[in-house]
Amino acid sequence: MAGWRVEEHGTRVRDFISALRDDRAFDEAVALIKLVRERGSTLREPRSKPLGDGLFELRGKSVRIFYIFRPDRRVVLLDGMVKRRTNIPSDVIERLRRLQKEVN
Repeated sequence: MAGWRVEEHGTRVRDFISALRDDRAFDEAVALIKLVRERGSTLREPRSKPLGDGLFELRGKSVRIFYIFRPDRRVVLLDGMVKRRTNIPSDVIERLRRLQKEVN
């Protein structure tokens, strides 16, 4: 079966990846996107974690990329952040929920 189509909602993810100063973080972000393109909804922890209500995060050592699934094997990337702590700040979750509603 063919892979998943990865789309971006707006330019947040592209801007996030372009702004990564560390080559290792950049490579990690690209590898995570490639992984979700190949495995889609079969991707599990430690590389993908559900955040509830259809929101997921791609998890690397230094980056997180947030996404949702849409019909027809589509993955929509919403935003990304450099991982500085174990939990996701509440303001980030609120922004992600707003972005999720824009797509849905």
